[in-house]
Amino acid sequence: MSTRVVGRPHPIIDAVEKVSGATVFINDLELPGALTGMALRSPHPHARILNLDTMDAERLPGVAVVLSKNNTPDAPFGINHKDEAAFCREKVRYVGDEVAAVAAVDEETAREALSLIRVEYEVLPTVADPFAAQEPDAPLVHDSVAGNIANEFHIKRGGIDEAFHAADATFADEFHTHLAHQAYIEPTGCAAQWHPDGKISVWGCLQSVFLIRTFMLGPVMGMSADDFRVTQTKPGGAFGGKLDVKAALMAAMLSRAAEKPVKFMMSLEEDLIAMRPRMPVHISLESAWKRDGTLAGKRVRIVAENGAYSSLSPAIMSSIALRTDNLYKTPAAEIQGKLVYTNIIPSGQMRGFGNVQATYAWESHLDNVADGLGLDPADLRLKNYTEKGDVSLHGWKIASCAVADATRHVVREMDWKAKRARGGEGRGVGLASCIHVSGNKGFSVELGPDDTDPSSGVVRVDEEGKVEIWSGESDLGQGATSVMAYIASEVMGIPVDRFKVPPTDTGYMPFGMGAFASRITLIGGNAVKIAAEDARRNLLDAAAEFMEIPADELEIVEGDVRAKALPERKMTVGEVVSRTGSVIEGNGKWLAGGDVLDKEKYGNPSTTYSFSTHGAEVEVDMETGVVTVLQVCCGHDPGRVINRLGAEGQVEGGVVQGMSFAMMEGLAPLEGHLRGRNFHDYLIATSMDAPPIEHDFFESMDPYGPYGAKGLAEVAINPITAAICNAVYHATGGARIRTLPVSPERVLEAIEEARNQNTS
Repeated sequence: MSTRVVGRPHPIIDAVEKVSGATVFINDLELPGALTGMALRSPHPHARILNLDTMDAERLPGVAVVLSKNNTPDAPFGINHKDEAAFCREKVRYVGDEVAAVAAVDEETAREALSLIRVEYEVLPTVADPFAAQEPDAPLVHDSVAGNIANEFHIKRGGIDEAFHAADATFADEFHTHLAHQAYIEPTGCAAQWHPDGKISVWGCLQSVFLIRTFMLGPVMGMSADDFRVTQTKPGGAFGGKLDVKAALMAAMLSRAAEKPVKFMMSLEEDLIAMRPRMPVHISLESAWKRDGTLAGKRVRIVAENGAYSSLSPAIMSSIALRTDNLYKTPAAEIQGKLVYTNIIPSGQMRGFGNVQATYAWESHLDNVADGLGLDPADLRLKNYTEKGDVSLHGWKIASCAVADATRHVVREMDWKAKRARGGEGRGVGLASCIHVSGNKGFSVELGPDDTDPSSGVVRVDEEGKVEIWSGESDLGQGATSVMAYIASEVMGIPVDRFKVPPTDTGYMPFGMGAFASRITLIGGNAVKIAAEDARRNLLDAAAEFMEIPADELEIVEGDVRAKALPERKMTVGEVVSRTGSVIEGNGKWLAGGDVLDKEKYGNPSTTYSFSTHGAEVEVDMETGVVTVLQVCCGHDPGRVINRLGAEGQVEGGVVQGMSFAMMEGLAPLEGHLRGRNFHDYLIATSMDAPPIEHDFFESMDPYGPYGAKGLAEVAINPITAAICNAVYHATGGARIRTLPVSPERVLEAIEEARNQNTS
């Protein structure tokens, strides 16, 4: 029997390295003779490039190479749509678009070289509003895309018309979310080293070292994915924003052209104007209900702001449109989605992958419905939740579900009934729930004929009894590698402190898709568990030969192989490995369950699903509109909790990050120009803003997860925005926040609107 590891609180395995300052981030990486790479970015949101002259920059002493459309191929790339090039060709489409790049001996020379590049622009009309962009006379962001529609769909399921016709009550709302950056502390950067054999090594804070070769580096540079060795440096945060990192492409192209190593580091301002912030969306909702609070059907219209290029935006829009339908028993739905090009920064993926926006809208709408039906908002949800064994309207198969238990916990711990009865006059409570994929298979990258989402793991034990785990999955600071070590430790009976999980490296590690869709614990964890089981068998088989005892009569306890019947007969794991003459290893591979969805978006896209409910208590100053979050209470269903300490950190971090999005953040584009280009103007919540957070886990023991585990990181952020807005609604007697963020001005406007409605 192994010593129990899973389910207990443990510090992350690289905690000492991080707190002691020993961690090597990308900016700490030193490559001998490395050049400094920098990009020249568009100052205009929309302009035609009439002339581009780089000759003066090329002649500047200390400049190794200047790249632009003049000397690079027109090779479009993109995860969902191939609509972006390394450098702008005929025109620029947002402020920050890459026009050229230089590699020079130092930063000062690189900056001077950028100043010497002459670009003649013809400024074009800007379209920065997704509704205006659809007008017949609107400027086209991409000349070949009619109406600026990057993607659209229309889905109709169940008897939606009949549901509305027969409903006892119907309700309608509109909600709008804003452009928000991931606000990781480490600005994005990458380094690259060209080799004489034509291959290129790349380093950077990347969410998927394998995928970036497939959808960006290889296609643009006309090389095979295997020509790149990509290594993840320890991350200083990502939250979804470092999946498609163009800095990797800039560094690799400059290094190949200069035939020298290049480090390409973005400034904070560049990061804020040129990466991939959370997508703004406009959501219109109509819902049909029976008098007793049974949901009969819903209609949803989405207009999503794509920005200048698509990245993963089509998939994000699909997430926004469909996910809340699967949290509740939804008999019928009609969904229309439009993704619209505009001349602002390309939007993309952030923690929650569209679910934050969708949950804010639907869960706010549910409180309006509860008010209209005269029902308690918690009771309305409990009546309609999906349950274990359900197959949703869209074909999602619910294998485990404890969302009702999570909600009952929040209701009980917040003294919900009493506070609801006392609400108003500036004090109120609200709650919201969510569902999220865990191991999503519907990722639009060509993986092969079977379109699987594979993950592989290798577990290697050396002669000192230490264990190294190789995985292609990425740890972005959330403790994923530690979770893998705990899983393997539980399997193998070897103490956690003997485990090491190096950063991902395509040069020697097995394939993994990387960090997105709450997939690493479930998919990567399963692969490592299988590999650990294989390594354990191989260890016991080797020990059986040396100890002359059958393998099935041996066990591993605290790093010792011993006879079950005679515990004093034992060898250390290190001794077993040493006697074999080489390392002992195990291999594992696990494929995601679920379906890759077609254009009708029907099927089961994920291996399984996680759930949560957040409750918030707020105080609203009715004179100033200032909202103070007094406390937050959460219940989460992440399946089995692997590391309780890490899980608690995920919940607390998710709550504060979600609260920050709801109340403080925003890039605030004005005619295509972004405000908030630093952390003085772009406000994020800190520990000083964090309210008391009480939470608990409801372990549904998922049948597919390793030891029953599912994902947690994204359900930890999704509901809190709606919970706060619902608490404001309760505290103010009906002030509904329909546009984020929850600024004092918007609160006062909502209070005035509610007063006018109550007196009319």
